[in-house]
Amino acid sequence: MPADDFYRSLLDHVHDGVYFVDPQRRILYWNRAAERLSGFSAREVVGSHCFDNILMHTDEQGTELCKGPCPLAQTLEDGRPREAWVYMRHKRGHRIPVHVRVAPVRDEKGNIQGAVELFADASQWVAIRQRLGELERLALVDELTGLPNRRYLQQELYSRLGELARYGRPCGVMFLDVDGFKRLNDTYGHQVGDRVLRMVASTLGRNSRSFDVVGRWGGDEFLGVFPLLERAELTKLAERYRRLVKSAVLFHQGAPLRVTVSLGVTMTRKGESAEQVVFRADQLMYQAKSAGGDQVRFAP
Repeated sequence: MPADDFYRSLLDHVHDGVYFVDPQRRILYWNRAAERLSGFSAREVVGSHCFDNILMHTDEQGTELCKGPCPLAQTLEDGRPREAWVYMRHKRGHRIPVHVRVAPVRDEKGNIQGAVELFADASQWVAIRQRLGELERLALVDELTGLPNRRYLQQELYSRLGELARYGRPCGVMFLDVDGFKRLNDTYGHQVGDRVLRMVASTLGRNSRSFDVVGRWGGDEFLGVFPLLERAELTKLAERYRRLVKSAVLFHQGAPLRVTVSLGVTMTRKGESAEQVVFRADQLMYQAKSAGGDQVRFAP
């Protein structure tokens, strides 16, 4: 068997789709796996150019790659191998996620004579990634409010305390509790109580900076972690939260229902644990609640 036929036969037994292009991006070879994965036979593809948009590759944002930022074209230009996750059009019209690997083909002198692209069906990997994302969301997001849960908040606080130890950057910590929540639950029922918690959570979440983390600590308690804030700014932020929650209103059977919150606020300190920070903020919150609620207490 001639060498060329032997190597073609080998490539036809490879599980991944394989095709070669010349420097003008004309397709010279299309293996059987490429036929199976794409639905296009070698006879339909060989001789055409990859920029003829046969496979209509797009990225996750829907950007068309064949006539734009094509990994294969970039490799032909600079000679560097590339990998990408893209979406390929099947002959029957549907989209398939594929993992693409591109490498240059060089002659004895190192000149680029074309490129080879391998592509594999990534449907299972996409499903796994989506499932992992969902599991992560379930593990780190509070189901009732949609805010970060206690585990997420603890991780964030550990991270910020690490930054404090390494770089000397403290952050603000806020502990918040809904005033009279048990009485509200007893009076109106748990469904209304849940609606109140969602109202408070939305007020906090929608009025935070993108890099702040505010979540549900448990029950009617919320915790906030605020990097890049001085104490004076943290004071203003806590008061703003208090006023916003107080002005929020939920209608139950046509009647307005409002709540207030008590807040304890402190800055992280070097050498202390996450538990110590939370305990201090919690004690400050109880001071605010014992003084009548609807107020903020700050660490001296």
